[in-house]
Amino acid sequence: MVFHEQNKTTGAVADQVTSLMQRKYVPKLATMQALCELNYAHVLKILPDCDTEALKYVFAVGDTLTYEIRIIESSRYTSTLTVQQTTKDMPAYLTPSMTVRLYHDARMAEVINSQNTGALAPSYDYPNIKMRQRNEKQMVNIFLAEWLHFCLSLKPKVASEA
Repeated sequence: MVFHEQNKTTGAVADQVTSLMQRKYVPKLATMQALCELNYAHVLKILPDCDTEALKYVFAVGDTLTYEIRIIESSRYTSTLTVQQTTKDMPAYLTPSMTVRLYHDARMAEVINSQNTGALAPSYDYPNIKMRQRNEKQMVNIFLAEWLHFCLSLKPKVASEA
């Protein structure tokens, strides 16, 4: 493989490795859809009722780990949840929190906001001023899938419904 190539008009040497790193990340739609479908299935296993607005579930996993899922908005085809770890011994900025939109007609759950940083774009240029990864949205959705799987594997019990 040739790593350096001379530009015939300017005489400059262009590094092909650098040009490969500057390509825009394009999300794989089929992978993202499968991940969102998995997240939706996991959420439905955890939440018996995800249609009632202003409902809050607090789950305990072990002695020290608790998390809450709060339904903040609900309509015929969508519901919006906040998922937040509530650990007393850890500062709030270190505990995961995210906003998840459930699409009931498509049977998908997608993270739309993570760590209160605003809406997530499908992809980002890199480097960027906020130092987000190119595939930040996909990585946050993978994190949600792993977190839900962890919670399901420990068979959490609902501590309170309000």
